Amino acid sequence: MLPLLAASTVLGVLPLAQTASAGPRPAQQQGPYVTAAAARDGAAVRESRYDLGDQAFAPPPELGYEGRAEVAATVYRPADLGNRRLPLVVMQHGSWETCADAVAEADLERATRARDRAEEAGDEAEAERQNALVERAAAKLWAWPCATGIRQIPSSTGYDYLGRTLAAQGFVVVSVGVNGLNSTEGGQAPTAYRARALLIEHHLRLWQRLATRGEGPLAHALTDTATGRPDPVDFRGHLDLEHVGLLGHSMGGGGVMQEVSDDSPRTLPAGVRIGAAFTLAPTATWDSEPVTRVPFAVMWGTCDAVNTGSYFENNRATTRFPAFKYTLTGGNHAFYNRQWSPDSGQVASRDDAVPGSAPGTCRSQYEGSSRPQVDQPRMTAAHQRLVTANRVSAFFQRFLRGRDDLTPYLTGARPFPGESEPQRVSVDHVPGTGPRR
Repeated sequence: MLPLLAASTVLGVLPLAQTASAGPRPAQQQGPYVTAAAARDGAAVRESRYDLGDQAFAPPPELGYEGRAEVAATVYRPADLGNRRLPLVVMQHGSWETCADAVAEADLERATRARDRAEEAGDEAEAERQNALVERAAAKLWAWPCATGIRQIPSSTGYDYLGRTLAAQGFVVVSVGVNGLNSTEGGQAPTAYRARALLIEHHLRLWQRLATRGEGPLAHALTDTATGRPDPVDFRGHLDLEHVGLLGHSMGGGGVMQEVSDDSPRTLPAGVRIGAAFTLAPTATWDSEPVTRVPFAVMWGTCDAVNTGSYFENNRATTRFPAFKYTLTGGNHAFYNRQWSPDSGQVASRDDAVPGSAPGTCRSQYEGSSRPQVDQPRMTAAHQRLVTANRVSAFFQRFLRGRDDLTPYLTGARPFPGESEPQRVSVDHVPGTGPRR
Protein backbone atom coordinates (compact mmCIF):
# COMPACT_ATOMS: atom_id res chain seq x y z
CA MET A 1 0.00 0.00 0.00
CA LEU A 2 1.32 3.45 -0.89
CA PRO A 3 0.48 6.12 1.71
CA LEU A 4 1.52 8.81 -0.76
CA LEU A 5 -1.15 7.82 -3.23
CA ALA A 6 -3.93 9.25 -1.13
CA ALA A 7 -2.29 12.64 -1.43
CA SER A 8 -1.28 12.26 -5.05
CA THR A 9 -4.86 11.90 -6.21
CA VAL A 10 -6.07 15.19 -4.77
CA LEU A 11 -7.09 16.32 -8.23
CA GLY A 12 -9.97 13.89 -7.88
CA VAL A 13 -11.89 16.60 -6.02
CA LEU A 14 -11.77 19.05 -8.91
CA PRO A 15 -14.94 19.69 -10.94
CA LEU A 16 -15.35 18.02 -14.31
CA ALA A 17 -15.22 20.01 -17.52
CA GLN A 18 -18.56 20.13 -19.30
CA THR A 19 -17.75 22.23 -22.36
CA ALA A 20 -15.40 22.23 -25.32
CA SER A 21 -11.83 23.08 -24.33
CA ALA A 22 -8.57 24.15 -25.86
CA GLY A 23 -7.25 20.62 -25.62
CA PRO A 24 -6.63 18.13 -28.41
CA ARG A 25 -10.35 17.37 -28.56
CA PRO A 26 -13.49 18.65 -26.86
CA ALA A 27 -13.63 17.65 -23.22
CA GLN A 28 -15.96 14.70 -22.95
CA GLN A 29 -18.50 13.93 -20.28
CA GLN A 30 -16.66 11.86 -17.71
CA GLY A 31 -17.75 9.92 -14.69
CA PRO A 32 -16.65 10.96 -11.21
CA TYR A 33 -13.03 10.49 -10.30
CA VAL A 34 -12.00 7.43 -8.38
CA THR A 35 -11.51 8.35 -4.72
CA ALA A 36 -8.03 8.49 -3.29
CA ALA A 37 -8.80 5.63 -0.92
CA ALA A 38 -9.98 3.38 -3.74
CA ALA A 39 -6.85 4.14 -5.77
CA ARG A 40 -4.60 3.54 -2.77
CA ASP A 41 -6.20 0.23 -1.96
CA GLY A 42 -6.09 -0.99 -5.54
CA ALA A 43 -9.87 -1.34 -5.76
CA ALA A 44 -10.05 0.73 -8.94
CA VAL A 45 -6.66 0.00 -10.51
CA ARG A 46 -5.17 -3.19 -11.90
CA GLU A 47 -1.47 -3.81 -12.36
CA SER A 48 0.00 -6.34 -14.77
CA ARG A 49 3.32 -7.01 -16.42
CA TYR A 50 4.74 -8.36 -19.64
CA ASP A 51 8.25 -9.58 -20.38
CA LEU A 52 9.21 -10.65 -23.89
CA GLY A 53 12.86 -11.29 -23.06
CA ASP A 54 15.98 -9.64 -21.68
CA GLN A 55 17.50 -9.13 -25.14
CA ALA A 56 14.36 -8.79 -27.24
CA PHE A 57 15.08 -5.26 -28.51
CA ALA A 58 17.97 -4.43 -30.80
CA PRO A 59 18.37 -0.94 -32.24
CA PRO A 60 18.74 -1.01 -36.04
CA PRO A 61 22.31 -1.61 -37.21
CA GLU A 62 22.44 1.71 -39.04
CA LEU A 63 22.16 3.53 -35.71
CA GLY A 64 25.53 2.14 -34.66
CA TYR A 65 24.43 1.41 -31.10
CA GLU A 66 26.04 -1.67 -29.54
CA GLY A 67 23.76 -3.51 -27.13
CA ARG A 68 20.32 -4.96 -26.69
CA ALA A 69 17.53 -4.35 -24.20
CA GLU A 70 14.58 -6.05 -22.60
CA VAL A 71 11.04 -5.61 -23.90
CA ALA A 72 9.24 -5.57 -20.58
CA ALA A 73 6.90 -3.23 -18.78
CA THR A 74 4.53 -2.75 -15.88
CA VAL A 75 1.00 -1.76 -16.92
CA TYR A 76 -1.46 0.22 -14.79
CA ARG A 77 -5.08 0.49 -15.92
CA PRO A 78 -8.57 1.11 -14.56
CA ALA A 79 -10.06 -2.15 -13.31
CA ASP A 80 -13.11 -1.48 -15.48
CA LEU A 81 -12.23 -0.17 -18.92
CA GLY A 82 -15.90 0.58 -19.52
CA ASN A 83 -17.30 1.64 -22.86
CA ARG A 84 -14.59 4.19 -23.59
CA ARG A 85 -11.24 4.82 -25.25
CA LEU A 86 -8.48 5.73 -22.80
CA PRO A 87 -5.31 7.72 -23.54
CA LEU A 88 -2.05 5.80 -23.27
CA VAL A 89 0.95 7.10 -21.29
CA VAL A 90 4.37 5.48 -21.77
CA MET A 91 7.02 6.05 -19.09
CA GLN A 92 10.74 5.44 -19.37
CA HIS A 93 13.18 5.40 -16.44
CA GLY A 94 16.70 6.74 -16.52
CA SER A 95 20.17 5.33 -16.02
CA TRP A 96 20.75 3.48 -12.75
CA GLU A 97 22.37 0.27 -11.57
CA THR A 98 20.70 -2.77 -13.11
CA CYS A 99 21.27 -5.67 -10.71
CA ALA A 100 20.33 -5.92 -7.02
CA ASP A 101 23.63 -7.55 -6.02
CA ALA A 102 24.01 -6.64 -2.34
CA VAL A 103 27.41 -8.35 -2.08
CA ALA A 104 28.75 -6.37 -5.04
CA GLU A 105 27.37 -3.18 -3.53
CA ALA A 106 29.22 -3.84 -0.24
CA ASP A 107 32.40 -4.72 -2.14
CA LEU A 108 32.11 -1.51 -4.14
CA GLU A 109 31.72 0.66 -1.05
CA ARG A 110 34.63 -1.06 0.72
CA ALA A 111 36.97 -0.81 -2.27
CA THR A 112 36.03 2.81 -2.92
CA ARG A 113 36.90 3.79 0.64
CA ALA A 114 40.18 1.88 0.46
CA ARG A 115 41.08 3.47 -2.88
CA ASP A 116 40.38 6.95 -1.53
CA ARG A 117 42.57 6.31 1.52
CA ALA A 118 45.38 5.04 -0.68
CA GLU A 119 45.16 8.10 -2.92
CA GLU A 120 45.32 10.40 0.11
CA ALA A 121 48.40 8.53 1.34
CA GLY A 122 50.06 8.74 -2.08
CA ASP A 123 50.15 4.92 -2.46
CA GLU A 124 49.58 4.68 -6.21
CA ALA A 125 50.01 0.90 -6.38
CA GLU A 126 47.37 0.27 -3.71
CA ALA A 127 45.04 2.84 -5.24
CA GLU A 128 45.31 1.07 -8.58
CA ARG A 129 44.65 -2.33 -6.97
CA GLN A 130 41.58 -1.05 -5.16
CA ASN A 131 40.33 0.68 -8.29
CA ALA A 132 40.38 -2.66 -10.09
CA LEU A 133 38.15 -4.03 -7.32
CA VAL A 134 35.86 -1.01 -7.70
CA GLU A 135 35.49 -1.69 -11.40
CA ARG A 136 34.87 -5.41 -10.84
CA ALA A 137 32.09 -4.74 -8.31
CA ALA A 138 30.55 -2.01 -10.45
CA ALA A 139 30.45 -4.35 -13.43
CA LYS A 140 28.28 -6.75 -11.43
CA LEU A 141 25.89 -3.98 -10.43
CA TRP A 142 25.62 -2.78 -14.04
CA ALA A 143 25.44 -6.21 -15.71
CA TRP A 144 22.71 -7.31 -18.10
CA PRO A 145 21.26 -9.82 -17.87
CA CYS A 146 21.96 -10.14 -14.16
CA ALA A 147 23.93 -13.09 -12.84
CA THR A 148 22.07 -16.25 -11.93
CA GLY A 149 20.27 -15.80 -8.62
CA ILE A 150 20.53 -11.99 -8.72
CA ARG A 151 17.33 -10.03 -9.26
CA GLN A 152 17.24 -7.01 -11.49
CA ILE A 153 16.57 -3.59 -9.98
CA PRO A 154 13.03 -2.93 -11.27
CA SER A 155 13.47 0.77 -11.95
CA SER A 156 10.35 0.77 -14.13
CA THR A 157 8.20 0.11 -11.02
CA GLY A 158 9.62 3.16 -9.23
CA TYR A 159 6.92 5.38 -10.76
CA ASP A 160 4.05 3.22 -9.51
CA TYR A 161 2.65 6.20 -7.60
CA LEU A 162 2.28 7.97 -10.97
CA GLY A 163 0.98 4.89 -12.76
CA ARG A 164 -1.71 4.21 -10.19
CA THR A 165 -2.74 7.85 -9.95
CA LEU A 166 -3.14 8.15 -13.71
CA ALA A 167 -4.89 4.80 -14.03
CA ALA A 168 -7.38 5.81 -11.34
CA GLN A 169 -8.12 8.88 -13.43
CA GLY A 170 -8.76 7.05 -16.68
CA PHE A 171 -5.39 6.40 -18.36
CA VAL A 172 -3.59 3.22 -19.36
CA VAL A 173 0.04 3.56 -18.26
CA VAL A 174 2.98 1.48 -19.51
CA SER A 175 6.24 1.90 -17.58
CA VAL A 176 8.94 0.24 -19.67
CA GLY A 177 12.20 -1.36 -18.56
CA VAL A 178 15.48 0.03 -19.92
CA ASN A 179 18.03 -1.95 -17.93
CA GLY A 180 19.59 -3.44 -21.06
CA LEU A 181 20.34 0.01 -22.47
CA ASN A 182 21.54 1.23 -19.07
CA SER A 183 24.08 -1.57 -19.04
CA THR A 184 25.48 -0.79 -22.48
CA GLU A 185 25.03 2.94 -23.14
CA GLY A 186 28.27 4.06 -21.46
CA GLY A 187 30.43 5.81 -24.04
CA GLN A 188 27.63 5.78 -26.61
CA ALA A 189 26.10 9.20 -25.94
CA PRO A 190 25.68 10.07 -29.63
CA THR A 191 23.33 7.12 -30.10
CA ALA A 192 22.08 6.23 -26.60
CA TYR A 193 19.22 8.72 -26.58
CA ARG A 194 18.04 7.71 -30.02
CA ALA A 195 18.12 4.06 -28.91
CA ARG A 196 15.88 5.05 -25.99
CA ALA A 197 13.47 6.82 -28.33
CA LEU A 198 13.38 3.78 -30.61
CA LEU A 199 12.58 1.53 -27.65
CA ILE A 200 9.56 3.72 -26.89
CA GLU A 201 8.45 3.40 -30.51
CA HIS A 202 8.91 -0.37 -30.33
CA HIS A 203 6.52 -0.61 -27.38
CA LEU A 204 4.03 1.67 -29.15
CA ARG A 205 4.01 -0.64 -32.17
CA LEU A 206 3.27 -3.58 -29.90
CA TRP A 207 0.40 -1.69 -28.27
CA GLN A 208 -1.00 -0.58 -31.62
CA ARG A 209 -1.31 -4.21 -32.69
CA LEU A 210 -2.79 -5.27 -29.36
CA ALA A 211 -5.30 -2.42 -29.15
CA THR A 212 -6.50 -2.50 -32.74
CA ARG A 213 -6.48 -6.20 -33.63
CA GLY A 214 -5.81 -8.02 -30.36
CA GLU A 215 -2.74 -9.66 -31.85
CA GLY A 216 1.03 -9.55 -31.78
CA PRO A 217 3.59 -10.44 -29.12
CA LEU A 218 1.55 -8.81 -26.34
CA ALA A 219 -1.51 -10.95 -26.99
CA HIS A 220 -1.85 -13.19 -23.91
CA ALA A 221 1.49 -11.87 -22.59
CA LEU A 222 0.19 -9.83 -19.65
CA THR A 223 0.36 -11.33 -16.16
CA ASP A 224 -1.59 -9.90 -13.22
CA THR A 225 1.05 -8.91 -10.65
CA ALA A 226 -1.33 -9.50 -7.74
CA THR A 227 -2.30 -13.07 -8.64
CA GLY A 228 0.48 -14.24 -10.96
CA ARG A 229 -2.18 -15.45 -13.38
CA PRO A 230 -2.68 -14.30 -16.98
CA ASP A 231 -4.50 -10.99 -17.26
CA PRO A 232 -7.46 -11.59 -19.62
CA VAL A 233 -8.09 -7.89 -20.32
CA ASP A 234 -9.07 -7.09 -23.92
CA PHE A 235 -7.80 -3.65 -24.95
CA ARG A 236 -9.42 -3.70 -28.39
CA GLY A 237 -11.43 -0.54 -28.84
CA HIS A 238 -10.36 0.79 -25.45
CA LEU A 239 -7.16 2.73 -26.24
CA ASP A 240 -7.05 6.21 -27.74
CA LEU A 241 -3.72 5.97 -29.53
CA GLU A 242 -4.15 9.36 -31.14
CA HIS A 243 -3.56 10.88 -27.70
CA VAL A 244 -0.38 9.27 -26.36
CA GLY A 245 1.63 10.84 -23.57
CA LEU A 246 5.32 10.25 -22.84
CA LEU A 247 7.06 10.64 -19.50
CA GLY A 248 10.78 10.23 -18.97
CA HIS A 249 13.16 10.63 -16.03
CA SER A 250 16.83 11.53 -16.32
CA MET A 251 18.24 9.84 -19.44
CA GLY A 252 14.72 8.58 -20.06
CA GLY A 253 13.68 12.24 -20.12
CA GLY A 254 16.44 12.96 -22.62
CA GLY A 255 15.16 10.09 -24.76
CA VAL A 256 11.59 11.41 -24.57
CA MET A 257 12.65 14.91 -25.57
CA GLN A 258 14.60 13.55 -28.50
CA GLU A 259 11.57 11.51 -29.55
CA VAL A 260 9.33 14.61 -29.62
CA SER A 261 11.92 16.97 -31.09
CA ASP A 262 11.20 18.48 -34.47
CA ASP A 263 14.29 16.73 -35.84
CA SER A 264 13.23 13.25 -34.74
CA PRO A 265 12.86 10.70 -37.57
CA ARG A 266 9.82 9.15 -35.88
CA THR A 267 8.63 5.76 -37.09
CA LEU A 268 5.31 5.54 -35.30
CA PRO A 269 2.69 3.06 -36.55
CA ALA A 270 -0.48 4.21 -38.25
CA GLY A 271 -3.00 5.81 -35.92
CA VAL A 272 -0.47 6.59 -33.15
CA ARG A 273 0.18 10.22 -32.28
CA ILE A 274 2.19 11.68 -29.40
CA GLY A 275 0.14 14.45 -27.84
CA ALA A 276 2.20 15.55 -24.81
CA ALA A 277 5.54 14.96 -23.06
CA PHE A 278 6.52 15.44 -19.41
CA THR A 279 10.13 15.04 -18.30
CA LEU A 280 11.62 14.72 -14.81
CA ALA A 281 15.17 16.07 -14.60
CA PRO A 282 15.91 15.22 -18.24
CA THR A 283 19.59 14.99 -19.13
CA ALA A 284 20.76 17.79 -21.36
CA THR A 285 22.70 16.14 -24.17
CA TRP A 286 20.12 17.06 -26.79
CA ASP A 287 18.60 20.17 -25.23
CA SER A 288 19.49 22.28 -28.28
CA GLU A 289 17.15 20.33 -30.55
CA PRO A 290 13.90 22.21 -31.28
CA VAL A 291 10.73 20.95 -29.58
CA THR A 292 7.92 23.09 -30.97
CA ARG A 293 5.23 20.66 -32.11
CA VAL A 294 3.99 19.12 -28.87
CA PRO A 295 3.12 20.48 -25.41
CA PHE A 296 5.89 19.65 -22.96
CA ALA A 297 6.88 20.16 -19.34
CA VAL A 298 10.25 19.95 -17.59
CA MET A 299 10.59 19.47 -13.83
CA TRP A 300 13.83 19.71 -11.91
CA GLY A 301 15.08 20.23 -8.35
CA THR A 302 17.58 22.82 -7.19
CA CYS A 303 19.59 20.13 -5.33
CA ASP A 304 19.57 17.79 -8.34
CA ALA A 305 23.20 17.31 -9.32
CA VAL A 306 22.30 16.17 -12.84
CA ASN A 307 22.44 18.87 -15.51
CA THR A 308 18.82 19.04 -16.62
CA GLY A 309 19.54 21.43 -19.43
CA SER A 310 17.67 24.26 -21.09
CA TYR A 311 14.87 22.54 -22.99
CA PHE A 312 12.35 25.13 -21.82
CA GLU A 313 14.58 28.15 -22.35
CA ASN A 314 15.68 27.02 -25.81
CA ASN A 315 12.12 26.54 -27.04
CA ARG A 316 10.02 29.08 -25.17
CA ALA A 317 10.06 31.65 -27.97
CA THR A 318 9.36 29.24 -30.81
CA THR A 319 7.13 26.44 -29.52
CA ARG A 320 3.68 26.41 -31.09
CA PHE A 321 2.13 24.80 -28.03
CA PRO A 322 2.20 25.40 -24.28
CA ALA A 323 5.39 24.59 -22.39
CA PHE A 324 6.09 24.54 -18.66
CA LYS A 325 9.09 24.49 -16.35
CA TYR A 326 8.70 23.49 -12.70
CA THR A 327 11.52 24.18 -10.25
CA LEU A 328 11.40 22.33 -6.92
CA THR A 329 13.39 24.11 -4.22
CA GLY A 330 15.37 21.39 -2.45
CA GLY A 331 14.31 18.61 -4.82
CA ASN A 332 16.85 16.00 -5.88
CA HIS A 333 17.32 13.46 -8.64
CA ALA A 334 16.59 10.10 -7.05
CA PHE A 335 13.34 10.89 -5.24
CA TYR A 336 11.20 10.78 -8.41
CA ASN A 337 11.80 7.03 -8.50
CA ARG A 338 10.75 5.02 -5.43
CA GLN A 339 13.22 2.23 -6.23
CA TRP A 340 16.11 4.70 -6.26
CA SER A 341 15.11 6.48 -3.04
CA PRO A 342 16.71 5.40 0.27
CA ASP A 343 13.36 4.60 1.89
CA SER A 344 12.94 1.70 -0.55
CA GLY A 345 15.78 -0.32 0.98
CA GLN A 346 16.71 -1.34 -2.58
CA VAL A 347 20.30 -2.09 -3.55
CA ALA A 348 21.95 1.09 -4.91
CA SER A 349 19.21 3.35 -3.53
CA ARG A 350 20.58 6.66 -2.29
CA ASP A 351 19.93 10.31 -1.64
CA ASP A 352 22.09 11.91 -4.28
CA ALA A 353 21.77 15.52 -3.10
CA VAL A 354 24.91 17.13 -1.66
CA PRO A 355 24.35 17.78 2.07
CA GLY A 356 24.16 21.42 3.10
CA SER A 357 25.97 23.04 5.98
CA ALA A 358 22.98 22.76 8.32
CA PRO A 359 20.62 19.88 9.12
CA GLY A 360 17.65 19.65 6.78
CA THR A 361 19.45 21.40 3.93
CA CYS A 362 21.16 20.44 0.69
CA ARG A 363 23.52 22.33 -1.60
CA SER A 364 22.16 23.77 -4.83
CA GLN A 365 23.76 22.40 -7.96
CA TYR A 366 25.25 25.66 -9.25
CA GLU A 367 28.94 26.43 -8.96
CA GLY A 368 30.76 29.62 -9.90
CA SER A 369 30.74 33.32 -9.10
CA SER A 370 27.64 34.13 -11.14
CA ARG A 371 25.52 31.34 -9.66
CA PRO A 372 27.18 30.17 -6.43
CA GLN A 373 26.06 27.10 -4.55
CA VAL A 374 23.84 27.85 -1.57
CA ASP A 375 22.03 25.87 1.10
CA GLN A 376 18.45 24.95 0.23
CA PRO A 377 15.78 23.48 2.52
CA ARG A 378 15.47 19.80 1.63
CA MET A 379 12.29 18.57 0.03
CA THR A 380 11.28 15.18 1.42
CA ALA A 381 10.84 12.23 -0.91
CA ALA A 382 7.12 12.02 -0.11
CA HIS A 383 6.51 15.69 -0.82
CA GLN A 384 8.55 15.61 -4.02
CA ARG A 385 6.47 12.71 -5.30
CA LEU A 386 3.24 14.45 -4.29
CA VAL A 387 4.26 17.58 -6.21
CA THR A 388 5.23 15.41 -9.17
CA ALA A 389 2.01 13.39 -9.19
CA ASN A 390 -0.13 16.52 -9.04
CA ARG A 391 1.49 18.16 -12.03
CA VAL A 392 1.95 15.04 -14.13
CA SER A 393 -1.70 14.13 -13.59
CA ALA A 394 -3.02 17.60 -14.40
CA PHE A 395 -0.71 17.93 -17.43
CA PHE A 396 -1.84 14.74 -19.11
CA GLN A 397 -5.49 15.39 -18.28
CA ARG A 398 -5.14 18.82 -19.85
CA PHE A 399 -3.38 17.81 -23.04
CA LEU A 400 -4.63 14.27 -23.64
CA ARG A 401 -8.20 14.60 -22.37
CA GLY A 402 -8.95 18.25 -23.05
CA ARG A 403 -9.31 19.32 -19.40
CA ASP A 404 -8.76 23.04 -19.95
CA ASP A 405 -10.16 23.72 -16.47
CA LEU A 406 -6.86 22.40 -15.05
CA THR A 407 -4.74 25.04 -16.80
CA PRO A 408 -4.71 27.41 -13.79
CA TYR A 409 -3.18 24.65 -11.67
CA LEU A 410 -0.49 24.00 -14.27
CA THR A 411 0.42 27.67 -14.61
CA GLY A 412 0.53 28.24 -10.86
CA ALA A 413 -2.43 30.60 -10.89
CA ARG A 414 -4.21 28.26 -8.47
CA PRO A 415 -2.59 26.04 -5.82
CA PHE A 416 -3.06 22.29 -5.86
CA PRO A 417 -5.48 21.16 -3.14
CA GLY A 418 -3.80 19.55 -0.15
CA GLU A 419 -0.28 20.58 -1.15
CA SER A 420 1.64 22.23 1.69
CA GLU A 421 4.48 24.68 1.10
CA PRO A 422 3.36 25.76 -2.40
CA GLN A 423 6.14 28.36 -2.39
CA ARG A 424 8.64 25.49 -2.82
CA VAL A 425 7.48 25.08 -6.43
CA SER A 426 8.03 27.84 -8.96
CA VAL A 427 6.49 27.81 -12.43
CA ASP A 428 7.55 29.31 -15.72
CA HIS A 429 5.31 28.76 -18.73
CA VAL A 430 4.52 29.99 -22.22
CA PRO A 431 1.21 29.59 -24.10
CA GLY A 432 2.91 28.83 -27.41
CA THR A 433 2.91 30.79 -30.65
CA GLY A 434 0.29 28.80 -32.52
CA PRO A 435 -3.50 28.53 -32.22
CA ARG A 436 -4.83 27.02 -29.03
CA ARG A 437 -5.21 23.26 -29.23
